[in-house]
Amino acid sequence: MSKKVLFINQEISPYVPDSEMSVLGKMLPQIMQEEGFEIRTFMPKWGIINERRGQLHEVIRLSGMNLIIDDTDHPLIIKVASIPVSRIQVYFIDNDDYFQKRKMEENENGEEYADNGERAIFFARGVLETVKKLRWFPDIIVCQGWMSAVVPLYVKTAYNEEPSFANSKVVTSLFTKQLKNNLGDNFKQCVAFREAKADLLTPYSDDFNFIELGKLAIDYSDGIVEAGSGVDPTLMAYAKEKGLPIMGYPGEESYADAYKEFYANLLGE
Repeated sequence: MSKKVLFINQEISPYVPDSEMSVLGKMLPQIMQEEGFEIRTFMPKWGIINERRGQLHEVIRLSGMNLIIDDTDHPLIIKVASIPVSRIQVYFIDNDDYFQKRKMEENENGEEYADNGERAIFFARGVLETVKKLRWFPDIIVCQGWMSAVVPLYVKTAYNEEPSFANSKVVTSLFTKQLKNNLGDNFKQCVAFREAKADLLTPYSDDFNFIELGKLAIDYSDGIVEAGSGVDPTLMAYAKEKGLPIMGYPGEESYADAYKEFYANLLGE
């Protein structure tokens, strides 16, 4: 039986501009599918995405759930499209407050959104709830970008008894630093959900910035990938201290084999 890999991506080309992360977000699922893996791919429906050009359409049977964050209801909207040529299907997590008419981490003036932390929480929970609805059971969950950094915590706590995730191995892919500011005073409070209690975040600084977010992801992951060419050395050192399996930066030519081998080792194959 083919192994299942869930890719939770912050960026995927061609829906957002090319970057180290968005190109990998496009290519890695395609390569893994060609290698015989069964895949599902998710990303945020950033406001810069042209829905008509990308041929996105809403999946009514998956939409309609409300996610409560900081005592406020936020409707979850699921859209889907297929990447041209490869025909890889991408699910988009959307919400009027967090994504519609808004860019990625920064607004038009280059200022980071004050609610970036809440957006990451909504995205993480939206993906996991949707995978549950799909009745899909990933063997490996790959988290790419700060927007997916809360996923490992939720998989290992709030969702650890859900059949879809009970046996999943979580991989955090580290990239170049992307956020300059912290995620707001209420981030720890907003994260709290089911068994993901706020006190689990006590060891982390109240100044919850990009580095603290990376540490949180590492602490609840089963493996780490140095996916970018300029990963913060603090986070790499932190991952090594934890004794986690680490895949070093593979470069562009050999990464297909490197990822395949890393996933196989995580699954004990």
